[in-house]
Amino acid sequence: MTPLSAPVMAPLSGTSRPLTSLFDVALLDLDGVVNRGERAVPHAAAAIEAAGRDGMRSVYVTNNALRTPETVAERLTGFGVPATAAEVVTSAQAAAHVLAQRLPAGAAVLVAGGAGLWEAVRAEGLSPTSSADDRPAAVVQGFDPEMTYARLVEAVLAVRAGAWWVASNTDLTVPTERGLAPGNGALVAFVRAATQAEPVVTGKPELAMHAESVRRSGAREPIIVGDRLDTDIEAGSRSGTPTLLVFTGVTGPAELLAAPPQHRPTFLAADLRGLLRPQPAAVAADGASRCGSWACVLDGRTLRWRPTAGADTASADDTDGDGLNALRAACALAWSAADAGHELTALADERPPGCEDLRLPATR
Repeated sequence: MTPLSAPVMAPLSGTSRPLTSLFDVALLDLDGVVNRGERAVPHAAAAIEAAGRDGMRSVYVTNNALRTPETVAERLTGFGVPATAAEVVTSAQAAAHVLAQRLPAGAAVLVAGGAGLWEAVRAEGLSPTSSADDRPAAVVQGFDPEMTYARLVEAVLAVRAGAWWVASNTDLTVPTERGLAPGNGALVAFVRAATQAEPVVTGKPELAMHAESVRRSGAREPIIVGDRLDTDIEAGSRSGTPTLLVFTGVTGPAELLAAPPQHRPTFLAADLRGLLRPQPAAVAADGASRCGSWACVLDGRTLRWRPTAGADTASADDTDGDGLNALRAACALAWSAADAGHELTALADERPPGCEDLRLPATR
């Protein structure tokens, strides 16, 4: 689903106006964008409130099917983030809506997931069950840390008996305070191995999740805001929706040079305050690139930075806005070179602030 009136925008596009004046709804990922665990990301709550005053609505979009929208909204308000249940869209809702589009009202659906998935199935007029003996028309699977072997067996038996299989998402891991733990994708792999079947997946970056977000929010010119290239940014690429990548979660600047076309964001920002600011464009051509006061050139196969004409290094740092223009210029040139089949083999030792940790793309 493409925004109805917003133009298709290239990676690292520019605008002289704040993003809040270009888009009517920010489709915000949660973990790593709005909150980290049980705390709000710094500046997130204030930026969301300020965006609201500028006329941009915020909708919270999560691949986690465990919690109900009411529970998610309650957690967010506890962090000081303004949210109502109607402003939350979960992968459970997307999965349930996909089921309802295909199944008759009242059809039995075996739910291998938590409370959020059970509620979403009921809300779509379907009949959730936990037993394959009820001969369900479909199985829907979502993350549940209380999942047991016995419950997975019921899902396997139903799928093997011919039930249509839908998965809310296939994220292999979930972050915990002790580290990464198995996510819904790991549980989906259990059922896949036992059935040799493949589920229909509805969570990010699939189009079903974006369609559900737009349907529930009524967005006409949305922007997807996230911290992951392979879910949030790819969702924008698949749906033709502009994206804002923030560096408060999974993805940092170091990974960007290697981003393939479907993982290249429209805009970059350190955090959600980027919604309130203009965005400088990064342009690459003929082995060189420029963004604001920074330029990049290819010296053989080495990428080097330099201040643009009329700006020394100090003035470039002082006038660099959000401090990401040197990074934007480097990404624009690296992506242009990759698309032309040219391999970078080195990055200059002398690098501007924000580019110290950049890594070369892996050799293909």
